[in-house]
Amino acid sequence: MGAKKPRVVIIGAGISGLAAARRLHACAGDHVDIVVFEAGDRIGGRIFTSEFAGARVEIGATWIHGIDGSPVYEIARKAGALIPDDHGESGIHWERMDGFPSDSLTLAEGGTAVSTSVLHRISALFSHLKDLIASGDTGTGGMTSVGAFLRRGFNSYRASQKEIAVDWTEEAAFAMHECAERTYTAVDDLESLDLAAEKEYLEFPGEHMTVPGGYSRVPEFLAAALPPSAIRLGRAVSLVEWRRSAGCEPVRVHFEDGAVEPADHAIVTVSLGVLKSGLNFSPALPDAKRRAIGRLGFGLVTKLFMELEKDDESKIPFPFLRIAFDPGRRIACIPDWIRRTESICPIHRGSRVLLAWFVGGEAAEVEKMEDEEIIRGVHATFAGVADGRKFGRITGVRRSGWGRDPRFLGSYSYVAVGSSGDDQDELAAPLPRDRSPSPPLQILFAGEATHRTRYATTHGAYLSGVREADRLLRHYGCQSCGS
Repeated sequence: MGAKKPRVVIIGAGISGLAAARRLHACAGDHVDIVVFEAGDRIGGRIFTSEFAGARVEIGATWIHGIDGSPVYEIARKAGALIPDDHGESGIHWERMDGFPSDSLTLAEGGTAVSTSVLHRISALFSHLKDLIASGDTGTGGMTSVGAFLRRGFNSYRASQKEIAVDWTEEAAFAMHECAERTYTAVDDLESLDLAAEKEYLEFPGEHMTVPGGYSRVPEFLAAALPPSAIRLGRAVSLVEWRRSAGCEPVRVHFEDGAVEPADHAIVTVSLGVLKSGLNFSPALPDAKRRAIGRLGFGLVTKLFMELEKDDESKIPFPFLRIAFDPGRRIACIPDWIRRTESICPIHRGSRVLLAWFVGGEAAEVEKMEDEEIIRGVHATFAGVADGRKFGRITGVRRSGWGRDPRFLGSYSYVAVGSSGDDQDELAAPLPRDRSPSPPLQILFAGEATHRTRYATTHGAYLSGVREADRLLRHYGCQSCGS
């Protein structure tokens, strides 16, 4: 690498920043000076394992999306996180430890149980439409959004059933699937999700699973391989200063406390939400990069955990409850913020901890509400679908707050209508623009939003960090290595 030891500053100690740091340290060792600056008081970013009401819960990332060939699964395995920690005689229970049950109870507003035949038909229809989107075989006819394509498919189905009496629960069941799709993609409205880009999205094959030992074990494992002084918490960045051409100490990272750190390279791993809010760069980011940041979508997903009052008299556990709201009818006094929620369910069979997911505007509202208002709304929902069933009472809640946290300002990215995978590639491109054989690579960008095919996942975040580390290793003539 030469006489001068290169200095690499990494902004953000989420999984992408830690992956980049670990890769550089494993492959270059003492030949490169690495420091990771984190604004918060912990590592992990949007991975955050915690406990609530005696159960292990994931405030952020929950699933490993496919385990065959997955680097995140392999790290979790090496970290021993695929085996639950001891917690009393029976071991701790964790979120979705039993997957998703096949015996869910689906109720429509007013207490009508949606028939199995309706659920099977609508589920098959929705799965078929999703398969068409993934294959690109949509016959779009000018349509640009996922929402428009799904609705066209449902309307075509209903038109084909004209000889059969219309069942209003079909509409409610289809809307329920749309709500679930909003949760997966973090979009407030499926009309804003780009149809063409969906076929580029990839998952690793194999089952989807949660992490028995807690997802936070993954970033902790990455961090453990770094020198103790490499990660510095509580260091909020206010400005990233760079040069349009190579020079001595081209990068200067300014902090809110007035300190300045010089470096040869900076890897920026902050969320797309933070980039959208205007993280300061001097000179300003090129127009093409700023336009890409503006066009890409960044959504908010809020997880609401609820503790059921313990009732020794009750012998019936809370069901895996799915709620089918018909957008065209209102029967009960259920608050608007809960009407696009797909389910309220125990985090595992028999648990007194319930979970509901909220997206977009409803997610932002849930983050702002007082606990008592949330509990009243949930009780109103129980009453609105119960029809004589007893669901119990909520005694406490805990929710995520990614939208209100200035270090994130949302949950994960999506390709919005008007954007494309080209914008993800543009976001990932290093600065300054230099197509020479050895560009200066002053500012590099990582994070899930910079990965064209695995965005919105921990896989994408991890792989993007490795990508930028390898870019620097090639720059200095080093061989990349396993880490």
